[in-house]
Amino acid sequence: MNCWNQRLVETSRGTFEVFSKGEGEPICVTHHYSEFNETGDYFAESFTKTHQVYLVNLREAGNSAKAVEPYHLSMLETIFDLEAIREELGFDKWGFAGHSTGGMLGIVYGIYFSSSLKFNVIVGAAAREFTTFSPDCIYNKNHPKYKRMQELMELLKQVHLSSEKSHELSSERTKLSLNDPDKFNELFNLNIRKKISAARLNFFNREIQIFDVTKKLKLISSPTLIMCGKYDVQCPLTYSLEMNELIPYSKLVVFNHSNHYPFLEESELFKKEFNQFLSYNGLR
Repeated sequence: MNCWNQRLVETSRGTFEVFSKGEGEPICVTHHYSEFNETGDYFAESFTKTHQVYLVNLREAGNSAKAVEPYHLSMLETIFDLEAIREELGFDKWGFAGHSTGGMLGIVYGIYFSSSLKFNVIVGAAAREFTTFSPDCIYNKNHPKYKRMQELMELLKQVHLSSEKSHELSSERTKLSLNDPDKFNELFNLNIRKKISAARLNFFNREIQIFDVTKKLKLISSPTLIMCGKYDVQCPLTYSLEMNELIPYSKLVVFNHSNHYPFLEESELFKKEFNQFLSYNGLR
């Protein structure tokens, strides 16, 4: 697997570390609290055959700018940062794709800057706080695996964690969100290594408690593809159904044999649905 090309992008809002790979029209991929490197990302890799992918380390991740004020880590401020990166890269518009909390960022991006997006791909996400009233969610205290997930998240925040230990903990965490955990080694078979930005995760854990943009979903005007595994334990399917009802021009695809990672658990169908979405909207 080819490495991703690193670039430091100087913007009006600071310097951001961006990794690129692929050819074609530009698409931005990021996650709210992941820290990427030249090995890339499984989700981002899904789009490198059709697009030039820009994988962004957000503020406080990797070699990107630090947060001067705590609110600089908020979802809205993050979208302002992405807009500054887009402008500096010279794109009038680009696509966006986000998985999990990356998808939540995509929702906010679409609400405030649909004019900057050719399309929006939201995978396994939600437009509002999704843990308090969702016993099927692994982040809900009534879920049988809640305690272990919390333990793993706290352990992964450690700054001086060795790459081996980080991989071990991350693997266990990922298996909790697979429809068939026994397929972990088969699905996650690339030399991709990434970390968690503790500062971003800590801020997200506070912001999520009051997050609800459902009433603004009607403002999204860019073509939007919503995808979710039927058995998603992180952002249960009900939230994707809700978004599909409220976002104009949106399409929902449910993966009947997937949990939180349909782009790996049903990778061929995922690529097929993405390509059909592009063709239907005249984007290829």
